[in-house]
Amino acid sequence: MTDTAGTPLGPGPGAGASATGDGLARRRRRRWLRGGALGAAVLLAAAAGAGWAVYAKLSANITADDAAAAELARYERERPTALVKDAQNILLIGSDTRAGDDNAKYGRDLGSERSDTTILLHLAADRHSATAVSLPRDLMVDIPGCRQADGRRSDPVFAMFNHAFQVGGSACTIRTVEKLTGIRVDHHMVVDFHGFKEMVDAVDGVEVCLKEPIDDKAAQLRLPAGKVTLDGEQALGFVRARKSLGNGSDTERMERQQRFLGALVNKVQSNDVLLNPVKLYPVLDAATSALTTDPELASLRGLYQLVRGLRDIPTERTQFLTVPRESYVYDANRDQLVEPEAEKLFARLRNDQPVVVSQENSQKVPGADTGSGGPDGPSPAPTFRGNTAAEQTCA
Repeated sequence: MTDTAGTPLGPGPGAGASATGDGLARRRRRRWLRGGALGAAVLLAAAAGAGWAVYAKLSANITADDAAAAELARYERERPTALVKDAQNILLIGSDTRAGDDNAKYGRDLGSERSDTTILLHLAADRHSATAVSLPRDLMVDIPGCRQADGRRSDPVFAMFNHAFQVGGSACTIRTVEKLTGIRVDHHMVVDFHGFKEMVDAVDGVEVCLKEPIDDKAAQLRLPAGKVTLDGEQALGFVRARKSLGNGSDTERMERQQRFLGALVNKVQSNDVLLNPVKLYPVLDAATSALTTDPELASLRGLYQLVRGLRDIPTERTQFLTVPRESYVYDANRDQLVEPEAEKLFARLRNDQPVVVSQENSQKVPGADTGSGGPDGPSPAPTFRGNTAAEQTCA
């Protein structure tokens, strides 16, 4: 997975969301959310029936990010305070590592990881809405001094956002996001290349709709227009490709990644997978093997506690958007935040207030006040560019 996604990983009117899409789309996205919780429930039941060994193996697949937890603990005093009880913020990171036999084909291993996909997922305290905000890899930000893999500490630097992960891994990325947004990150998940491919292959591929044929040598991807079922290798190329697809922008790639993740979840939640232990186990084995999480989530029980709260979120209030940004003033190939719009978005997330999205072709459009205020004070509800549909359909 790569670039700003916007992995990781959603119409009808509702508070905090624009009225978009049709009834079929709403039903599908409702199944995506409930499917995650149902999948966890089926897993627990299946594990109980098959014995503790199955449960233990799948739990053991998840890597606990103890180093990040220790590093974050060192900087606890400077981290933001959670303002709303029970609201949750999860940072989803796509690891672009080249280390290992399975990932070496994607480039030379320089001894460090890269993160080209980062999504900040906000779950409202009442679990009636979810907002996924993509953070562009090329966004110019202040990165704090971070502990590196060799034990030394880097110097603070103003650089591209994905430099944080390369220098100091998930802890440095979390601290950078918290410094940028003022939002407390409660949990994080890191998914690598190989794990992503394995998950797609475990569900026998994922169907997407291509408006035009694809011929991308860099991504080793050649596909016809129309409905196409992608295997793991093709799916990875599809979500990573940039210059040959769409308008070549990070925005287009982030939206494509969001649509693909929606299609993947839709495939996973289908009864053919969820209610079939023979098919479900490989999916769960691949998914858990791909994850590195904070220690609290690093078990099946921890993950289940998180996903069970998603099943009641109305689909019209599951939204995807990219942080308001524009070309960096000193380099058109880099991004910078659009202010005060970005801060308005961060403030609403901090205070667990509704975020309104629109598919208008602009970073923002006028919006009415629908919030009730919070620790940062009452504020209007601006409308941000995004969507409430994470799916792609063929006409």
